[in-house]
Amino acid sequence: MEKKQLIQKFNQQAVKYSKRRKNQENNKWRRHIFQAVKGDTLEVAVGAGMNFSFYPKDIEYVGVDFSPKMIEHAEESAKDYGFRAKFIVSDVESLEFPDNSFDTIVSSGSFCSYENPVHVLNLFNKWCKANGQILLMEHGLSSTPTLAWIQKKFDKLAVKAFGCHQNRDILALVKQSNLSITKQERAILGYLYLIWAKPNKENQ
Repeated sequence: MEKKQLIQKFNQQAVKYSKRRKNQENNKWRRHIFQAVKGDTLEVAVGAGMNFSFYPKDIEYVGVDFSPKMIEHAEESAKDYGFRAKFIVSDVESLEFPDNSFDTIVSSGSFCSYENPVHVLNLFNKWCKANGQILLMEHGLSSTPTLAWIQKKFDKLAVKAFGCHQNRDILALVKQSNLSITKQERAILGYLYLIWAKPNKENQ
């Protein structure tokens, strides 16, 4: 799917995402991984701010999304949570930050749509401070064979309908990147990936 079409799809879903935001405050998986956020924080594909309720108020936050409508809702949502926030409308794959800019980099549900997900992970490796952390909560290829078969079978339909790949092995993608995995968990029939990682500056 072309990038302009993908952006338009997410623009159209911004109101729905915003309405879902408060329902995510009790999401145990988001709480489990994103309560570790600290310091100068970058969140990519921020959407309408699904993770905001789990962040401490003393962070310095930058949120990025290629959907202007999502950013509008995220800016409004951030006012409810008290941390200092800046927002950027941009495609993450073409974004630039100085090396070693962030203590924490967050992504949730974004690796289904990148053209080159390993490239994005390697950008995280550059942008994260040497003693920082990368926190990923992503959906992908299930560890349950039947569900994985269905995901592979209907991946093209999912991309056409939602701009979202269902057949990506997120753990394998992280292992292909320059990042070092410190901890990983799977949930919901292996469909949900929780990955705690750190930069490996030697591989940069």
